[in-house]
Amino acid sequence: MSEAAAARPAGAGPFSIFERTVAWRYLRSRRKETVISVIASISFLGIMLGVATLIVVMAVMNGFRAELLTRILGVNGHLIVQPLDSPLEDYAQVAGRINGVAGVKYAIPLIDGQVLAQGNIGGGSGALVRGIRGEDLGKIAIVASNIKQGSIADFDTGEGVAIGKRMAENLGLAPGDTITLISPDGDVTPLGTTPRMKGYKIAAIFEVGMSEYDASIVYMPFSEAQLYFNMDGRAQTIEIYVDNPDDVDALKPKVEEAAQRPIDLVDWRQRNETFFSALQVERNVMFMILTLIVLVAALNIISGLVMLVKDKGHDIAILRTMGASRGAILRIFLMTGAAIGVTGTIAGVLLGVVICLNIESIREFFSWMTGKVLFNPELYFLSQLPAKMDPRETTYVVIMALGLSFLATLFPAWRAARLDPVEALRYE
Repeated sequence: MSEAAAARPAGAGPFSIFERTVAWRYLRSRRKETVISVIASISFLGIMLGVATLIVVMAVMNGFRAELLTRILGVNGHLIVQPLDSPLEDYAQVAGRINGVAGVKYAIPLIDGQVLAQGNIGGGSGALVRGIRGEDLGKIAIVASNIKQGSIADFDTGEGVAIGKRMAENLGLAPGDTITLISPDGDVTPLGTTPRMKGYKIAAIFEVGMSEYDASIVYMPFSEAQLYFNMDGRAQTIEIYVDNPDDVDALKPKVEEAAQRPIDLVDWRQRNETFFSALQVERNVMFMILTLIVLVAALNIISGLVMLVKDKGHDIAILRTMGASRGAILRIFLMTGAAIGVTGTIAGVLLGVVICLNIESIREFFSWMTGKVLFNPELYFLSQLPAKMDPRETTYVVIMALGLSFLATLFPAWRAARLDPVEALRYE
């Protein structure tokens, strides 16, 4: 054991009770240290609000993406099969073979077409008609499990269609009413192609929770869609739903082999690439911008500690005279600044978690207080404000906040440790 270690009193090692006590005393407010206390409080609040804001914004953006992804992939297929050589007349056989591929939930023949929909009120609105078999519509859980009015039990019989809730509200329709669909691709006459107009009974009204789909999609029985769009005996595409949408690349060769005919495969990422890329860019930019809040709070820690070092010059001289080492002075001021960062980060995490757990109630409260709709489904696609915390992302936020806080304490602590007793008295 060295002589310095042997001469060191018990409990006076690195981060000892003595050093922690001095650091704690420096954190406590005194009348003549009001300015320093205010700066420390502002630093604490800045870090707390910065961390909480980062957690809440990232959680909302994650929830927004997850909810959109769930609804987009719930309504649309993960892989789209399109014929290359000839019309898809053997759609039933092709779909049956694809259904046997491991990793495929089900393959659904579809007919899509754009129409103008008219109801009891309004001038009409654009709609996407999706011709689908009744048994296949029952497989699309996000639609089948969210029937608000009517029923799809007898979807294949008669000429009934299923429409979204927002479309029903916009056109003033209810189950049993008639919706008129107008297609520009109608019958060919000597005078040219005439629009096709036909009325259909409303069999069911669904709500998937995404305003764009609830306001535009009309599900029509497959056989009726074949007649309406002049595709007798044919399907337009086959949409494939898989167990894991992220593994579509591995399934493409198997699907091509099972199809046993030339096909073109388009996956969900290609169809929505622009949309989800924009979300990712926005998410990254928001993270960088909000990180500046924590950085500003960390800079406040530097200014507060610099003022504290200047104010405590006399104390530093006494501590050095009593035998405190430069390392002890360094650790005291490190703990003083780090305490602000650590407590601010912990408080920010707790505040962020509380807000995320009650985000919808908070939105409703502010909507009630201001009398305005703060999250309009027509603009943001979803009917509720989602929040989904990612543990790994939250950990990154915590590490970033703690790292900035510790870095902010280094210079003032090093400055304090560099003072010798004579310089410290003059520095005061």
